[in-house]
Amino acid sequence: MNLAPSLRLLLALAAPALAAGPARPTWFEYDRSAPPALQGEGEVTVKAVSFAGRTAKDRVPAYLVEPKGPGPHPAVLYVHWLGEPETTNKGQFLKEAVGLARRGVVSLLVDAVWSQKSWFKVQRFEDDFEASVKQVVELRRAMDVLLSVPGVDPKRLAFVGHDFGAMYGILAGAADPRPKTYVLLAGTATFHEWYLLRKQPPKDKAAYVKQMEQLDPVKWIGLLAPASVLLQFAEKDEYVSKEKAQALIDAAKAPKESRFYVTDHGMGSADDDADRIQWLSRELGLPEPAKEAPPGKP
Repeated sequence: MNLAPSLRLLLALAAPALAAGPARPTWFEYDRSAPPALQGEGEVTVKAVSFAGRTAKDRVPAYLVEPKGPGPHPAVLYVHWLGEPETTNKGQFLKEAVGLARRGVVSLLVDAVWSQKSWFKVQRFEDDFEASVKQVVELRRAMDVLLSVPGVDPKRLAFVGHDFGAMYGILAGAADPRPKTYVLLAGTATFHEWYLLRKQPPKDKAAYVKQMEQLDPVKWIGLLAPASVLLQFAEKDEYVSKEKAQALIDAAKAPKESRFYVTDHGMGSADDDADRIQWLSRELGLPEPAKEAPPGKP
């Protein structure tokens, strides 16, 4: 049967709703056989690298943080938030990744599409769905890159994402079961509630919302199981209401934990940082951190 492209897309989008339970989304498929074409500069613990994204022409900038010594190494994929300019990029979790490298962890920290200057203002509503699909594919490619690093243990992969990083991480995990555990910071249940904060509304708001609802994290977070999930939220979050946070918590499947902190949407308090490290340490089986010698002692 020769179905028109638009009809084929419609049937693909309708498939999850027609199944007895949600099937893994098919929008985010790509050629897994294509090499990631990793490029790097220098031979240091922290390397500035780039890798092929959805196509070979797309390059995704990243930091690759590697420990010294042979593997097997657990690994973490970090995805930043959209917030303060100095941390809306691959550097947001760099200090944390360096600390984990001292305990044997390899980390990849990527620049997401929202790291581009003024991205939120200039991005068009009509491009949001396709841009979202492209971003999720690039996160899956990032997993390919991370797991291709010599010595990385494919059974001990973690995902950490903040804000949009958490939400797109849910979609990547719904399509790709490789992560063993997730830490999701300050994500919300739907995409359109944030995208509609732009000054100019879409031409057809109802149609836009209907399209973007297909990607709502609250619909897909259950597919992260059997991976474990830690959901971290801020009590003073101006962008994520407690109702939206609770919707994500309720939709996630066990094993899961949720915690609220006395901070704002930017997170980064001593408590949520410590809880995240403790969670990753337990779920990835990390050794205890080395104790620093007292001053004057070897």
